[in-house]
Amino acid sequence: MATTLTAEPGGLRVDVLMREARAAAVVFAALVAVSAAAGVVWALLAPAEQLLVVEPDRGAALTGESMHRFDALALFVLIGIAVGVVGTAAAWRWRRVRGPILLCGILFGSLAGAFAAKIVGEALAEQLHTRPKHPPVHTIVEFAPSVEGWAALIAQPLAAAVVVLLLTALSTADDLGSGHYLPFGGQRPEPAVVAPPQYGSAISYGPYPGSNAGTQFTPRDPVVPFETPDSDVTR
Repeated sequence: MATTLTAEPGGLRVDVLMREARAAAVVFAALVAVSAAAGVVWALLAPAEQLLVVEPDRGAALTGESMHRFDALALFVLIGIAVGVVGTAAAWRWRRVRGPILLCGILFGSLAGAFAAKIVGEALAEQLHTRPKHPPVHTIVEFAPSVEGWAALIAQPLAAAVVVLLLTALSTADDLGSGHYLPFGGQRPEPAVVAPPQYGSAISYGPYPGSNAGTQFTPRDPVVPFETPDSDVTR
């Protein structure tokens, strides 16, 4: 019976590595572009905060208007999570380049995309909600929405990381369907058939107790069935 073993796996392949790096760069650029477009959507949806000018260059927020700061922040986080989930799921469809390099492209692209969404969104919001430099007293002015705090920027890459973790756990293939057994282009080990050694026995048929050494063993006389004296009569 033959035993199946495996040969040594292949090493790093430069062509596969370069292909995965190019794919990661494409995913990075696509996520940044989509996130910038999401920043435009956020600027159109985020509510502005209205203030009443009580003194020159001083204002007081109207009742309930201060909550719009939280609304703008929550809307930015939800849009970032949506972009992270959808963008990661779309990048995962690129089956041939699945691996650690694509993961880096997704994570860094999501983080850079969150910064791009913040910059583009706040710039557009300033254009949509302009206010005079020195408004007169007893007038209402609008303050453009903004993203306060850095914690809101990690929502998109965090959502992308969770999606990659779930998709990897649900994958039924060791190579994630990419066709490469090891990361960075390593090939699947080729099976090698190795024949087992012949079976031997350590038992030696030497002299038996009570016999002369070196003499050939002879079996005993055959056993003859025992017959009683009355056996002829019964026949």
